[in-house]
Amino acid sequence: MIEISQNILIREDELSFTFSRSSGPGGQNVNKVNTRVTLLFDVEHSSSLPPDAKSLVLQKLSTRINKLGQLQVSSYRHRTQFANRLATVERFVDLLQEALRQEKPRKKTKASRASRERRLAAKLQRSRLKQSRRSGTGE
Repeated sequence: MIEISQNILIREDELSFTFSRSSGPGGQNVNKVNTRVTLLFDVEHSSSLPPDAKSLVLQKLSTRINKLGQLQVSSYRHRTQFANRLATVERFVDLLQEALRQEKPRKKTKASRASRERRLAAKLQRSRLKQSRRSGTGE
């Protein structure tokens, strides 16, 4: 089980991995060994995610989800398939945690009186600078 949050656990059998050759570090190794790892997680058909969590993930990670509703995470940084597999799972957990994090509502604030006065003073100074550049005759 992969823990995403206190109340969300993803079963490992819901994840599938594909392996391919990568362009990362490894010299001749990259020409012979399938070290690139792509993790696929079917968000739409997952039994581990509650419906509200599914909709949040689908909305916030839409650029990483393919037409079949699968979240894709890849890694090819490391020389070994095993290390890249661990890196994809770690990145997967980070992505889901970020997508499921509740954003705090923004508190409306007013600009302070001093900041408004500074802005107006700067506008006035800029206006005077531009005015001084103008020719006085207009011809």
